[in-house]
Amino acid sequence: MAIIVDIDVMLAKRKMPVGVLAERVGITPANLAVLKNGRAKAVRFTTLAALCEVLDCQPGDLLRWEPGESPN
Repeated sequence: MAIIVDIDVMLAKRKMPVGVLAERVGITPANLAVLKNGRAKAVRFTTLAALCEVLDCQPGDLLRWEPGESPN
């Protein structure tokens, strides 16, 4: 199973640069890149809530599950 991160999709829909999102959420651009590229092992609910607030979306708009091999 794999969790797919769709932050890029929401950024495109909102026409928002990644640097602006990082600033508004209060995380570094490097940490946001780790999250949006699917390399993060975990995400704090506070970070997820901040992303949803800034992007005006639901957690399911940012994260989805797809069956298959789990990346290790």
